[in-house]
Amino acid sequence: MLTSGRAAVRERRWSAPWPVDPALVLGPYRRGPGDPTMRAEPGGAFWRTSRTPDGPGTLRVAGVSGRVAATAWGPGAEWMLATLPALLGADDDVSGFVPGHEVVRDAARRYPGLRIGRTSRVLEALVPAVLEQKVVVAEARRAWRWLLGRYGDPAPGPAPEGMRVFPGPEVWRSIPSWDWHRAGAEAVRARTIVNAARHAAKLEAAGGSAELDRLLRALPGIGVWTSAEVRQRSHGDADAVSVGDFHLPSLVGWSLSGERADDERMLTLLAPYRGHRHRVSRLLRLGGARPPARGPRAPVRDHRWF
Repeated sequence: MLTSGRAAVRERRWSAPWPVDPALVLGPYRRGPGDPTMRAEPGGAFWRTSRTPDGPGTLRVAGVSGRVAATAWGPGAEWMLATLPALLGADDDVSGFVPGHEVVRDAARRYPGLRIGRTSRVLEALVPAVLEQKVVVAEARRAWRWLLGRYGDPAPGPAPEGMRVFPGPEVWRSIPSWDWHRAGAEAVRARTIVNAARHAAKLEAAGGSAELDRLLRALPGIGVWTSAEVRQRSHGDADAVSVGDFHLPSLVGWSLSGERADDERMLTLLAPYRGHRHRVSRLLRLGGARPPARGPRAPVRDHRWF
């Protein structure tokens, strides 16, 4: 790790043993193009903020052909650089993954830089996942932007304008009901987030994905889908399937069998890839076959006017 002349800035160079693609790996952490915690530069570099165990931090990552250059600012800079390889998928064990289906083989060949990274920050993955429960994506992302704009801290360093740092658990616990309403998050999702924030220390200390799954699903309002969405990001769980997802079963079914599927059929189709079922889901999102649309899209609701 290299330290610049200014104490507030830290730098690191890292060479990955595979053709790392930061945009591909970091993509799932980003909640839409307006996410206040992430920005993408036209040249391919990514900015990301996080509330680390050491405090707020800002990270800029750029990588070409396995060579990664990263710069970080703020109290959490050292932690963000220390966990950079894991963030980009260095802990992802691809052994045992055999892409048997032609569609999976083709996607794996086209996206060799795909790895399942881990942020090691549970609450940062949990809050937006809860906001996405049973609503259209646009509605959830609007709430995420509003809450981060209102309660997030300014990003340390020369981050792009508008970037914010995820609030701490005590902040989530203190948000009044009227601000949840202004954000467009109804009482059920608000209560789920507030309650999870009360248990943040225990969740962050979970020793592995299985333990975290048990802890999360013991909390009211958190089920299989939310737990999987969190563990995919916080723990880099390559097998955590998003059962209950509105689009995923049809995507998997159409890609692997040419038919629409429900959750049960999806799990049957993914069974040969046990240990890598989320990895296969990611590959199919990138290169699978989507079924023809039928029926109108779900409308974007606005709870602020209810």
